[in-house]
Amino acid sequence: MASVGLDRVVEPEGVLPQAAWRLDASPEVGPDEVRVRVERLNLDAASFRQLSEKHGGDGAAVRAEVLEIVGSRGKMHNPVTGSGGMLIGVVDEVGPRSPLGVKPGDRVATLVSLTLTPLAITDGLAGWDGLSEQVPAEGTAILFGRSIVGVLPDDLAPELALAVYDVCGAPALTDRLVRKYRTEAPRSGAGEAVDAPSVAVLGGAGKSGSLALTAARLAGARTVGIVRDEVERAAIAEIADVARVADARNPVEVAAAVTDALGGPATITVVCVDVPGCEHGAILATAEGGTVIFFSMATSFPAAALGAEGLAADVTMLIGNGYVPGHAAFAVDLLRRVPAVRSLFEARVAGH
Repeated sequence: MASVGLDRVVEPEGVLPQAAWRLDASPEVGPDEVRVRVERLNLDAASFRQLSEKHGGDGAAVRAEVLEIVGSRGKMHNPVTGSGGMLIGVVDEVGPRSPLGVKPGDRVATLVSLTLTPLAITDGLAGWDGLSEQVPAEGTAILFGRSIVGVLPDDLAPELALAVYDVCGAPALTDRLVRKYRTEAPRSGAGEAVDAPSVAVLGGAGKSGSLALTAARLAGARTVGIVRDEVERAAIAEIADVARVADARNPVEVAAAVTDALGGPATITVVCVDVPGCEHGAILATAEGGTVIFFSMATSFPAAALGAEGLAADVTMLIGNGYVPGHAAFAVDLLRRVPAVRSLFEARVAGH
């Protein structure tokens, strides 16, 4: 069986790398490991927001804390949010038994979390101002035999590809779920589904949210994007069937916005908001027998479970784990097919 990185766990013993407090990030490559020369990190949105708010937007302080986390833990694993991000770089060395199918010189994106990736930073993050999720960096990262990695496409700038790969699990799982509901929906005499599923995305103007909206719409769902202001509402005008402004932390406001937009609660609600406190609004906005997908690392799973119980809500709640077979290629294809989504991503990357 391909290794899962147990040899890299320093403390505590007996856990997998993601659950470990500290990893061995030394650059020597094991038999089925791959070493990547790091070019850029992408901090996940919840982690970057927490760090930025903690330090009042002081980029130097954010940079110093990221360096401290990586230096002390051997990985980028925010101890407050429990999340990390991902990275791009160039393959340096490949162990003789690696099953990952990459070779030295390939420019790749790691499609696994930085919370389980041994990482060493060698440049002090000198090229990063601490004010954006994307972090120019030099160093090394290690991938295990049982990791996921993708070679970067030639037609996308590395920064753009990194932004897409960072959230590629969200659209793939949304697409899968919409198609499942469509397959199981009641049929008319002509064999057509009586009602198309409806999808509400909280945080619809963000990276994962905009891709989830696009995937749902292309899969045949009616869509509503819930956003925080009129600027974001305009940004997704061509992506969602309807966009509504609401505070995702206000359950009644969210439920009213979704119901007004769709004529009733959503079949599927996707949470892509990078702030805590959005669980109950998502549950209230979802129809009986529907599904809520939590893609935000700011989600409190006790709040979601106990909130659904307290509301007597018959909904299935899924954790978006970031991996669906073919998810990276699927997300890149969405970017290529839908100019409005590509424009949104390019503007976000340029803004960073």
